[in-house]
Amino acid sequence: MSGMKRTTEKNLMVFSGRAHPGLAHEVVDLLGTELVPQSAYEFANSEIYVRYEESVRGCDAFVIQSHTAPINEWIMEHLIMVDALKRASAKRITVVMPFYGYARQDKKHRGREPISARLMADLFKTAGADRLISVDLHADQIQGYFDGPVDHLMALPILTDYVKAKYGHEELAVVSPDAGRIKVAERWSAKLGGVPLAFIHKTRRTDRPNETVANRVVGEVAGKVCVLTDDMIDTGGTIVKAAEALMADGAAGVVIAATHPILSDPAVDRLKNSPAMEVIVTNTLPIPEDRVFDKLTVLSIAPLVARAIREVFEDGSVTSMFDGHA
Repeated sequence: MSGMKRTTEKNLMVFSGRAHPGLAHEVVDLLGTELVPQSAYEFANSEIYVRYEESVRGCDAFVIQSHTAPINEWIMEHLIMVDALKRASAKRITVVMPFYGYARQDKKHRGREPISARLMADLFKTAGADRLISVDLHADQIQGYFDGPVDHLMALPILTDYVKAKYGHEELAVVSPDAGRIKVAERWSAKLGGVPLAFIHKTRRTDRPNETVANRVVGEVAGKVCVLTDDMIDTGGTIVKAAEALMADGAAGVVIAATHPILSDPAVDRLKNSPAMEVIVTNTLPIPEDRVFDKLTVLSIAPLVARAIREVFEDGSVTSMFDGHA
């Protein structure tokens, strides 16, 4: 018989960029492994250099990087890490981006604008990524921008379990900050036992970023503790205006729950001074000490990411993690 037969074992290796090492360490602890050691630094002109200190040939590589500020620097490091793995003969490269940078630029609002979320997908494909894993994309259609499998994880189970345990005895309502996120609010409502829904009617200014006008509550919120849900908090303007509108409509209280704590200035001051009783987020992005405040509760996304990595590595089902809804 000609040829050669060899039975090979799959080898899971996890790599982390420098943007959010804390989350990566949590993930590998849950997986029972360690991060692959690497050298990473900038040259004098700010070019980024990455080299892995172990052989990665034939491995199933998972490259974790959160796209936090300075976002362009960390995206570039992420791309360079993927390219290094491809050139070192990794068998399969899965990009794990808990927060997908440029996700808000997912369509053209006006002429001569880019669709930067699509460009991001193309960049990672060109660099050598075979698969993407991300948490709570700003728009579901971003999954279609990448030419390959995309595992869209949802922080919903982590956030709803916490809200149910702490506020389940209250008369609740789930509120979407805009009409476009009603489907997500419906899932929240189902998880919280079918509580009523409401949404905020708003108009976003196309000529000025991070600015909305005309808040009006659609739905019955009087006397209820309103759980105001969103995918991210950037400058906090939208979510704080929504909380104020709910209180003006007679809500008994407001709890803000969001997946991605971007917390650009002046978000912390706005949230501190807002009528919200609590602001619940996950650690998809690092939160510096100077942006931590009394009302803020941070839940770990690491168990979700670790389980998704294990399912992908073992050829299992990521969809089964979310009752078939992912």
